[in-house]
Amino acid sequence: MRWRVGYFAAIAAAVVTAVVAVAGCSQTVSGTARRAQSAVPDPDRSYGYVDDRCGLLVDGSIQQTIGADHIVRPYSGAVCQYVLARGSGPDVGTGAPPMIVDVTFSWYETGNLDRERGLATERGATITEKVIERHQAFLARRDTTGAACSATAAAGTGVLSWWVQFRGQRSGDPCKDAEKLLTATLQSDL
Repeated sequence: MRWRVGYFAAIAAAVVTAVVAVAGCSQTVSGTARRAQSAVPDPDRSYGYVDDRCGLLVDGSIQQTIGADHIVRPYSGAVCQYVLARGSGPDVGTGAPPMIVDVTFSWYETGNLDRERGLATERGATITEKVIERHQAFLARRDTTGAACSATAAAGTGVLSWWVQFRGQRSGDPCKDAEKLLTATLQSDL
């Protein structure tokens, strides 16, 4: 009889412990689940203007990535600007002028991806979240003076961005070109 009392006491203690543990450890949390964001894969890397390269890319690789026939870099420094000419536009062979593509590279050494996303949103851009070469990134499409898009990623100690605009064009996908340039930059070796 004594063993039954001890047996039932042990079971009761186990049940009470389980109920207290479940009640004490369970809770409901408000909010939305978000993917964990890891640190930038290359925190010490610099993407600034070095050795006549913008974003670690030489002019020829930018021209090739965009598929342009001609490239001019009118400005280099903290921001690099390019003007490229591509083909004969949609009516190849009819004497149509080439499509002009404006490209800008920028790297903000102490920039913040959330700040850049907020500014793009404020300016009316359509944001698409991406992960490019293991970096948190986003595309920002905004067609005000032509089809335009920027691809921006957290990199090094800040953020880098490639902005592409098809001058005077309302069609086409400049986001493809901006993403290709960003990918090439994140893949490049020093």
